[in-house]
Amino acid sequence: MTRSSSTKIVRTVAELREWSRSLRAADGPIALVPTMGALHAGHASLIRAAASTAPGRVAVSIFVNPMQFGPNEDFARYPRSFDADCALAESAGASLVFAPSVEELYPNGAATFVEVEGLDNRLDGHSRPGHFRGVATVVAKLLIAAEPDLAFFGQKDAAQVAVLRRMVCDLRLSTRLVVCPIVRDPDGLALSSRNVYLSAAERARALTLSRAVRHIESLVASGQRSASVLIEEARKVFAAEPAARVDYIELVDWSTLLPVDTATPGTLFAVAASVGSTRLIDNTILR
Repeated sequence: MTRSSSTKIVRTVAELREWSRSLRAADGPIALVPTMGALHAGHASLIRAAASTAPGRVAVSIFVNPMQFGPNEDFARYPRSFDADCALAESAGASLVFAPSVEELYPNGAATFVEVEGLDNRLDGHSRPGHFRGVATVVAKLLIAAEPDLAFFGQKDAAQVAVLRRMVCDLRLSTRLVVCPIVRDPDGLALSSRNVYLSAAERARALTLSRAVRHIESLVASGQRSASVLIEEARKVFAAEPAARVDYIELVDWSTLLPVDTATPGTLFAVAASVGSTRLIDNTILR
């Protein structure tokens, strides 16, 4: 076990579990914030939310999970900034950083994986086969290892949240998932570790996603409820910026990720598009 200032850094499941269980005897919840590193203000907001609920009991995992990347995706070049990540995690209130090796979470010969059938091939799961299998497997491993009372996730990954909620329910895990709002730059772009890939021109084009989200929110606020109309209106926003290549534009039930005909409170409006070589997502929960 090593230290970065006052924040512990542990590399093994045994160390993480020992830390969690050492706190179990005292009152108060234990919180986990799973990340793939390349931390930014959005991650900091999750850590701060966790620290406000579980001060002195927040673990942040930093693990670029190879299982959730497809063969032609960006695993090798995914941004990695471990020292800066540890500093940000500590400043936001983390008590411990869990930074395992691939071999620690996927030992040689590992043959157990988690699949959430039905949800895992919708939205991002349809575009990225196997992605949610990788997400569910690694998050299950983290929840089993850390034994947290609370785990914090961002709404930007709303489809992922739906998959993990179902997994936690089906496996009867005791951890409660806490979903925190999307954090955006002043221009509206949802924060993402992949934003660093964007050139200045690409970043301007990427704002099409947030413009579509705001447009749909405005239409719903004015009384529009037809999913087909709302989707067509969002497509018009993207048509004005052909360099943003649409993957999907959907209105779905957030719990099932199935399309809906009518927008109601709690409906998820979600978009995914590529700008240059960078795939981005955005969404809103309609009110």
